[in-house]
Amino acid sequence: MPEVNTQLAGTRIVLTSQRRSTELGAALERRGARVDHAPSLSMVPHVDDTALMAVTRGLIDRPPQVVVVTTGVGFTGWIEAVDAVGLAEPMARMLQSARIVARGPKARGAIQAAGFTPDWVAESETSAELRDFLLTEGVAGVRIAVQHHGSGADGLDEAFEGAGADVASLVTYRWGPAPDAEVVARAVRVVARLDCDAVVFTSAPGAVAFLRAAEEIGLEKECVAAMSDPQGVLAATVGPLTAGPLQARGVDPLVPDRFRLGALVRALVTELAERRAPAVSTSAGELRVLRNAALLDGHPLVLSPAALTVLRLLVQARGAVVTREEILQLLPGATDTHAAEVAVARLRDAVPSRDLISTVVKRGYRLAVTA
Repeated sequence: MPEVNTQLAGTRIVLTSQRRSTELGAALERRGARVDHAPSLSMVPHVDDTALMAVTRGLIDRPPQVVVVTTGVGFTGWIEAVDAVGLAEPMARMLQSARIVARGPKARGAIQAAGFTPDWVAESETSAELRDFLLTEGVAGVRIAVQHHGSGADGLDEAFEGAGADVASLVTYRWGPAPDAEVVARAVRVVARLDCDAVVFTSAPGAVAFLRAAEEIGLEKECVAAMSDPQGVLAATVGPLTAGPLQARGVDPLVPDRFRLGALVRALVTELAERRAPAVSTSAGELRVLRNAALLDGHPLVLSPAALTVLRLLVQARGAVVTREEILQLLPGATDTHAAEVAVARLRDAVPSRDLISTVVKRGYRLAVTA
């Protein structure tokens, strides 16, 4: 079992979420990843939303038989917004008199944290399972309150109304623009240039917003191509709903078996480990050269881009001689072989053993491969 702090050593991962991004980023960084935070949307709570309060008062005056909770953060935001205007007690009575149905364990956790008990939970965390459960039971003439996620477009209202229910719809938070559009644009360029190992999405609207940002700067095709390439940038989503906008563009993202951040982290560790460059046995230890870093016996080497380029070329040669001219071709702006000699010298200074790279007189350099 690899050490916890080196499982993702040398990898670079872009996070496109705002909600729980600190928690997810910390989990990845503890495993050695470099994390770029680039939330493509912001989450705006409806604490002062008169429409939300109007619907809530209507539910208090005429309580529903069923309350559908689709997200934990949305339910918590609803409770906080109601408490802020002094309606906590009548809302509590309304919820206690209703049957509470939750879309997944996160929603259940928020319900329990607020002091209530859900009557049924869709373990798949899909609106489809929740919808089918209630429609199978029959909802004709039933008053149903539906708390939606930020985009509010999950089809539940229409399905229940079509079956004869009286639906009260609530959106307890909404998606706003990216906190920093330039940060998102930089992240798009990183993905398009294949300059990261993975890009992670935790909501379908966030995935749509990221693709839209790519389109706005003329890099949508490059981004999609990078995420579609099996050896390119790994696109990962927290669940199948989030994967939808990417799949619509031909991207087949990584989706964990369980829709949890912990499961997503484990899936990323497993998938990125399989994508890692093969190890080369050298006189200084086991060497791997990744997209943006090199690892020697699992520990990252501090290398400049030029040094990393030279080391990658030497590893690819597997102990064969690499000429100065071959190195020169990969150094942007370099015009004579002295630049290749300087790059090799700096690489030697950055590795633990100068014997790792030997000079072959009048020919070039080679890596001290032992097997």
